[in-house]
Order: sequence, then structure tokens, then C-alpha cells
Amino acid sequence: MADVTKSVNVFEQIRLVAGLRWRILRNGLRKKNNRLDLIGLIFTAFFAGILVIGLSFAFYAGAYAFLSQGRLEWMSLLFWGIFLFWQIVPLFVAGFGANFEFRILLRFPLSLRAFYIIGLAYGFADFSALASVCWLLAMTAGATVAKPSVLPSMLLIVVAFMLLNVTLERLIGSWLERLLARRRTRELFLGIFVLSMISLNFLSPLIQRYGASVRPVFLRLLPYVAWLPPSLAGHALTASIRLHPAGFLLNFVLLLLYLLLFSGLLWRRFAAQYRGEELSETAAPLRAVIRPTIAKDDGPDRLSLLSPQVAGIVRKEFRYLTRNGFAYLTLLMPPLLILIFSMNFAGRHPTVGGKGVSAEMFFPGMMAYLILILMAPAYNSFAYEGRGIQTYFTAPLRFRDVLLGKNLMLVSVLSVEIALSLAMLAWRVGLPSAHILVATCAAIIFTVVGQLTVANWSSITFPRRMEFGQMRGQRQSGMAVLVAFGSQILMGGISAVILFTGTWTGNPWLPAEAFLFLAAAAVGGYFASLDALTKLAEKKKETLIEALCR
Repeated sequence: MADVTKSVNVFEQIRLVAGLRWRILRNGLRKKNNRLDLIGLIFTAFFAGILVIGLSFAFYAGAYAFLSQGRLEWMSLLFWGIFLFWQIVPLFVAGFGANFEFRILLRFPLSLRAFYIIGLAYGFADFSALASVCWLLAMTAGATVAKPSVLPSMLLIVVAFMLLNVTLERLIGSWLERLLARRRTRELFLGIFVLSMISLNFLSPLIQRYGASVRPVFLRLLPYVAWLPPSLAGHALTASIRLHPAGFLLNFVLLLLYLLLFSGLLWRRFAAQYRGEELSETAAPLRAVIRPTIAKDDGPDRLSLLSPQVAGIVRKEFRYLTRNGFAYLTLLMPPLLILIFSMNFAGRHPTVGGKGVSAEMFFPGMMAYLILILMAPAYNSFAYEGRGIQTYFTAPLRFRDVLLGKNLMLVSVLSVEIALSLAMLAWRVGLPSAHILVATCAAIIFTVVGQLTVANWSSITFPRRMEFGQMRGQRQSGMAVLVAFGSQILMGGISAVILFTGTWTGNPWLPAEAFLFLAAAAVGGYFASLDALTKLAEKKKETLIEALCR
């Protein structure tokens, strides 16, 4: 085996692995679900591409304006924007990037150098990397059009900046992978991360109140930022334009030193993985302690009104919820979002706009936004089942009982969240008039129950396995995302039109009556769909087991 490795050079090894990955992708497209998933990803990439292209024009215009107007120091701002985007966004969309499976690559006789190059190259497959490369090229084009002589130095800086960013992103990802090897650590980290992101929404009122006192502290810290890579890239470009070769060489060498430092640390991490580092959360074996069995009275069954099968599913889903610390923590988000939006856009003293939004508009809008967030997991409700999905097909129960139990648990969570949000809205903004309140509550029933039928179909047809508290590789099926997006738009559009009919017709209670009728129809359609979905689950049994058990 060692002779084979030595006889094949690094580039040949990379070519063989790339060819293998391409064949795996091509052969996977023979399955219908994989083709539909690819279609969903293409649509998602199309909308993301519009954003990237639009910002490319902005970076082109910014670079052209700064160089043509002599504001060379401002180029550092563009480098800082790309740097922060490249390093922070992967934390948000980690599941949408290419997941680098080190254990799979170690099955092949790769050298450590080829292993490192492939790992680094995978960093360019992330959305943040592709977008940042496009923006750097747009900056290069804008700077070249403004001052053609800057092209050689701009290319050197951009190439070094690209390599530095992709190396740092892979290094941070590798450190996080090691740090978050245990599920509880992952959930704690993700919980702190989500709360930190939410707390950023409080910056606007804090800056308005304490901004004047914080500004001198920020100005004192600003000189230290000049030694960081984005500032060095901007200073090197400025020195090149002003014909200061010593300044350009100093800043560019410091940029290369950062690159060498991060590369050395990344090589060390990849070398540990290459040597067989195993990250596992399996606990060490302990001696079993025999304890006497004590009879325990569970008390009255609070789910006695349900059938034993549905009650069992509800209990299981509740335990799944309490086990998944990240999902458990996200239940705090709706009240916090209500508090944040009411501080910024509503109430007596909003921080944005000066004049608060009335409760007649704010209440329905916030309820629609909360449903948009809370209903998203329903479109892949079997994500955390894993090998347990096989139990549903061997246990003495019908699949309609499984769907009823899962949907009942979701509706219970939605009810609690909406009740808490309603109390927060009543405290911060006040309740709307009676006809708007009744119409919104009926619209909630219509949209939730109406989406449950579609979500159940999506969960059976486009399943995708996910792990508790894990970030990397946690991507929903592309078609499931499209189905969720389309149904949310359809339900939201219908609800918005009906809500405005009261104003158009002069009958304020017409939306409430229409929503009550639609809610009753949605409930009837939901129960009528359960038998059809049970038959569909039997047809898709192999698809479910294959997707969730691998």
C-alpha cells in the first residue's frame, strides 16, 4: 500500500478523489429524491446568486469610487466586510456548505499533503467562500478600472487574502469540530450562540442611549485593529498606489505571516485527523450497580383521552424536545422576538421610525412571523428518528397515529408559544380590536392546520436525517425547503388578502367569518388526509429507512 502511495503524486491523488466524488454525485442522481433535492438546491442557489451578484456591483462601485476619489484608506472597510462575512456566515449556514468527511477520505491511500490540499479546497465550496471570491474579483475589477497600474499588487493582495481567509475558516471549523464533539457541549455552544445573535438586536437602543460615551473607547481601540489581516490588506494596497514600496512590502509580509501561522495550525489539526484522531461522545464503561426495584406509582395518566399509540408518540416527542437542548432553547425566541420588535417598531417610544406601528397591523404581522419560524421543523418531522423509524413499521400501530402524535405535540408547543407571545404583545403594544383579534386567531388555526397536511407529506416524501445539536451537515432537503417556502407564501398570501377584505368591503367582521370557515375546512381536510398519508408512508417505507438509517 505504501508503494502505491509513493508512486502516485499529489495532483494525481487529488484528481482521483475528485473523480470519485463526481461519480458518487452522478450515480446518486439516479434516485428521484436526490434529483428533486438537487432541483431545490439549484433554486436556492439562484436566489442566493442574485444577492451575490447585486453585492458584487456594490463592491465594484465602492472600489472604483474610493480609488478614483483618493479615499484609499476606505478600501480597508471593503476588506473587513468580506473578512467578517467569510468567517461568520459559515456559523449560520454551516449545514448548506460542503461537509468535509475526513473519515471517508482516510479510507484511501492519500498522502498527508494531498489530504491537506483537499481539505483546504473544500473550504472554497462554502457559500461564504464563493460569494467572497466573487466580491474580491469585483473589487479587483473596480480598482483596475479606476487605476490600471494597481492590478499586479491588487492580484497579489487578493490571492493572499483569499488563502488566508479559507485557511482561517477551515481552522475555526476544525477547532469547533473538536470542541463540539460531545452533544451537550454542542447544545450549550449553540444556545449561547443563538442568545448572542438575538442580543445583537438590543444594540440599537443601547447605542442610542450610551453611544456618546462608548465612542472614545472605540477610537482608542481602533489603532490595534490596524494590525489585523483586513487592515493590512487595505494598507498594502494604499502603499502600492502611493508608490511606497517599503510600506507595501511590510504590510504584505505581515499578511503572509498570518497566512503561514494559520496554515501551520491547520496542518497540525489535519495531521492529527490524518493519524486517526477519533472524536466520539461515547462514555467510558462503568461497572453496573444493582439497585433494588421499587414500585413507583406514576399517578393518573394525563393523556388518557388519547389512544395508547398516540399518547406514546406524544410522550416520545416530549422527551425528544427536552433532550434536544438547542430546540428547547429556541422556544425562548418568540417572546424575545416580540420584545425586540416591539422596542424597535411599536410601543410608545420605538427606536426605529419615531412613530410606532399600530396594534391593528403589528399583532397579525408578528403572529405570521412566529408561525413562519415555528412551523419550519414540521416539514422534516422525522429528522431525529434515525434507526427508530423502523420501529414505526414493526410496532402494532398505524402511521396515522404517528402523524397525529407528532402534530399534536407541535400544536401544543405552538399554543404555548403563541400564548406567551400574546401576553408579551398585550404588555408591550396592547391588543387590537375584537374583530382583528378573532380574525388573527382563526387565521392561525387555518395556517397551522393547513400547513400540517403539506408538512406531513413533505416529511414522508423528502426525509433528511439530522443530529441533536450538530451544525455541520445539518441541511434540510432542497425540495422540503421549497415546499415549506411555497406553502408559507401561499398561506400568508391568502391570509393577507382576507384580512384586507374587511377594509375593502367596510365589514370588519368579514375576515373573522372567512377564517373560521377556512379553519373548519382545514381541520376536516387534515383528518381526511391521514389515511392517504398512511398509505403513502407504506409506499415510501424504503425511502424513509434509507434516508434516516444511514
